[in-house]
Amino acid sequence: MSETQLFVPVVVAWCGVAVITGLALRIVPAPYGRHQRAGWGPRLADRTGWLVMESPAPLVFFALFFRGPHHDGLPALLFLAMWMIHYVHRAWIYPFRRARPKAGAMPVAIALMGGGFCAINAYLNARWIFALSGGYPATWTTDPRLIAGTLLFLAGLALNLHSDAVLRRLRRGCGAGYQVPYGGAYRWVSCPNYLGELIEWTGWAVATWSLAGLSFALWTAANLVPRALSHHDWYRRTFPCYPPRRRAILPLVL
Repeated sequence: MSETQLFVPVVVAWCGVAVITGLALRIVPAPYGRHQRAGWGPRLADRTGWLVMESPAPLVFFALFFRGPHHDGLPALLFLAMWMIHYVHRAWIYPFRRARPKAGAMPVAIALMGGGFCAINAYLNARWIFALSGGYPATWTTDPRLIAGTLLFLAGLALNLHSDAVLRRLRRGCGAGYQVPYGGAYRWVSCPNYLGELIEWTGWAVATWSLAGLSFALWTAANLVPRALSHHDWYRRTFPCYPPRRRAILPLVL
């Protein structure tokens, strides 16, 4: 079978793994950050773990952009810009701006699994956009799906960056230890940074109008919704006066 023939069943299977992963993470939260616990083997410094985990996403996507036969044209350049704007920040800026880096905070196994996911996810999305799709026509730049998806992506990116900034200011002002964040979208949810990423990659799925993009949105939900619920439960256990009307990740819903 050709790569094109294999692509759809592989991505469908990848979506199935996402569903299983989401269910597992709701039972057993990923053991880093506030949920770290013993029994996961050797650990990396927090900053190093983030670099290992996130770096494959921009590197693989950027390499496949140049190797793909359909990397010219405005739609392809726009998709490259969207991906790189998010992941250059997430992989190479965010780890150095975190207010509270911790030595030995991330298990090596988690960093490697995260890096593996980022490599596969980048491959599936880049390979579709720049090769297997046959290329997006120039008219795609005025397609409502691209316009709506890009606006969603930018709105999610802005929410994600602002929410991370709130956390940095809170931690720098209060010293060591976790505190309850306030302001911005924290008025409504415990994890607006995660909500921002959900909105981003939902926008990506709409803008690319692809099964690969949909799989990324599904994986984002599978990873971040359980983690947001775990964060929310932790906040409520740790802080008796935690705002009772605040939800975990979706205002008024979840």
